Amino acid sequence: MDMTALLEQARVYTDPATELAMKWLSSPAAWSQFGLLILAFLAAKVVAGRMTPSINRLLSPDAENQSPLAQARRFLLIFVPLLLPIFAYAFTAIGEQITASVFGSSGVIAFGKRVFLFLAARILVRDIITDPFLKVIGKFVLVPVAALYALGLLDTVSTFLNEFIIRLGNISFSLMALVRGLIAGSLLFWLGRWSNDQSSHFLNRQEELRPATRQLAVKTAEIVIFGAAFLLLMSIMGINLSTLAVLGGAIGVGLGFGLQKIASNFISGVILLLEGQATVGDFVELDGGEAGTIVKMTARAIILETFDGRWIVVPNEDFIVTRVTNFSDQGSANRYEAEFSVSYDTDINLIPDMVEAAVQAHPDVLMEPYPADCELRSFGDSGINFAVEFWVNGIDDGKHKYTSQVLFLIWNVLKENNIEIPYPQRVVEIKGGFPK
Repeated sequence: MDMTALLEQARVYTDPATELAMKWLSSPAAWSQFGLLILAFLAAKVVAGRMTPSINRLLSPDAENQSPLAQARRFLLIFVPLLLPIFAYAFTAIGEQITASVFGSSGVIAFGKRVFLFLAARILVRDIITDPFLKVIGKFVLVPVAALYALGLLDTVSTFLNEFIIRLGNISFSLMALVRGLIAGSLLFWLGRWSNDQSSHFLNRQEELRPATRQLAVKTAEIVIFGAAFLLLMSIMGINLSTLAVLGGAIGVGLGFGLQKIASNFISGVILLLEGQATVGDFVELDGGEAGTIVKMTARAIILETFDGRWIVVPNEDFIVTRVTNFSDQGSANRYEAEFSVSYDTDINLIPDMVEAAVQAHPDVLMEPYPADCELRSFGDSGINFAVEFWVNGIDDGKHKYTSQVLFLIWNVLKENNIEIPYPQRVVEIKGGFPK
């Protein structure tokens, strides 16, 4: 397109605007409407200035008050900066009725109303919205749309976008449909993410539910929320949902070939959540040697945290098709033992009661299912071998070193009673005496 054509097209839009501006400048009705606009703005400024302190006092709860009503009052409080443009819009609407009845026209004051709406949108994006994603949407979508509406160009731009057709092979759609889909999709999936976070927070606070049930409920809510958002988006974009049957068939073929592992892991994750055999917080060990505490369960894998701080991502399928040892099962007791030896000069009848009392004094050693039990194991080469068995809630590693602490207790009680822990000894017999 050459420069002449561009100038002609620009003149199509600028000439009516220039003609309208000259008409307003030479019309007494237009000047009256300008005066009413200024008066409405000043009145709104005075009313908003007087009402803002009272509204702030009314809606500001105590800092320690976290009730739902207090949260709602705090939410309403962030919209106080909109009082000025809202009152200006309301007073301008009253002025519009007056000018329409007196002069028979209200074009200038209607333009002023649209300007006040633009100011409200700008204040909303600049001062009220704090979410980064919504701020971007407001800055690049809401404010430009409000500006076009204020200038009276919104219908013209909408018509242009509807007439601009994009063709991709046999598929054709308007630029307006694309823009509408992008905006609606962004807002719907942001709303889905927010709803999912809120539902997850609510469900995770339900302590009466088993952890596995809570995880399953969270995953179910996530699938429902984003599934509903996807279907609603398809409806907004005008896509016939019956065409998804073809897409579903293609996905089924893909699952049968390339995505079977992903499908297997997803179904395995659902089974694990339903059965509750392993959940967040459990210490597990797999046949492959992976061991750690479950810190997260996703749709595809379970994440284990080892005692040295490393994270291991284990596919859900491994928890179904291999043998898994669960050491904790959310608080079940585990048995450990600590071995020690005493000298052959010791009265071994005193050892069990003495050691059991010392070990049972440990605050984490349980009385149930069995108290500490000291057993004679064998007569060794250097001393008499004992072992004390004890039960604790938890794993003997990481932040808890139960066996180490129990061995300290055994050492101290043996020393207090002057019982010797023998060194390795050997008796060597030289037959025939020493050579001369």
